[in-house]
Amino acid sequence: MQSDDGEDYHPSDGWRMRHHHLQKGQLWERICAEARQDAMMEPRLATFLHSVVLSHRSVEAAFSFLMAAKLADSMMLGPVQIMTIFREAYDNDPSILEAGLADLQAVIDRDPACSKYSQCLLYFKGFQAVQCYRVTHWLWRKGRKALALAIHSRVCQLFDVDIHPGARIGRGVMLDHATGIVIGETAVVGENVSMLHHVSLGGSGTGRGVRHPNIGHGVLLGAGVIVLGPVNLGAGSKVGAGSVVVSDIPEHCVAVGVPAKIIKCTSKGEPVREMDQCTDFILDYVI
Repeated sequence: MQSDDGEDYHPSDGWRMRHHHLQKGQLWERICAEARQDAMMEPRLATFLHSVVLSHRSVEAAFSFLMAAKLADSMMLGPVQIMTIFREAYDNDPSILEAGLADLQAVIDRDPACSKYSQCLLYFKGFQAVQCYRVTHWLWRKGRKALALAIHSRVCQLFDVDIHPGARIGRGVMLDHATGIVIGETAVVGENVSMLHHVSLGGSGTGRGVRHPNIGHGVLLGAGVIVLGPVNLGAGSKVGAGSVVVSDIPEHCVAVGVPAKIIKCTSKGEPVREMDQCTDFILDYVI
């Protein structure tokens, strides 16, 4: 499939840098330029923008500072402790930042409400929640589960997004609006996945094995979708808003309903390119 600019682009194949994506240094320069412009246009935000963005030397330093300010809790972890944890994660595992930059590019590519990189970094709680998850997942893999769960608990309170540190999430993920999203411990989310508010990737049963869904690359989950148990959603599939999925969905298929039923399959479907929640299953709409 070719995009409007003629580029061969298949989100269901996984994440890759595209020709218009910015490298880390370029992206940081753009964020700083946007922050300077916003500080000039809105002086009431100047102090905030200077302290969070312009006083730092990298995107990871700025984000660590921002999350330290947001997540700090006088009873649990202070801002210096949280900032140190985030910087330790970024320093020890470069893939965390690489995935975060892919998430940032994904929001710019797929969300028409986002016009600036700095806008996503500073104000979009879906993006922020995913980056916090990436740090807690690093802690979880290191065996520091108590600390991972402590930060996870605070993220749930702050953002109303519950992503268990044990879940596995790929690059280029976008949580649009994000309120009420739940992703369980053994869930696997592929690359280039987009999901809207109140999506739940829930478990089934009390066993210790895999209890949660496996979401393939390039999947679009509409608002309020519930996927229960160890079911597989194939790459490039789309699930309509409000649907409940309890069985596997093949690649490049559209499913809708309670329980969700497959209503269309095509070898060329790439739903996250258009982010269209209506085409293919809302056939007639009457007010």
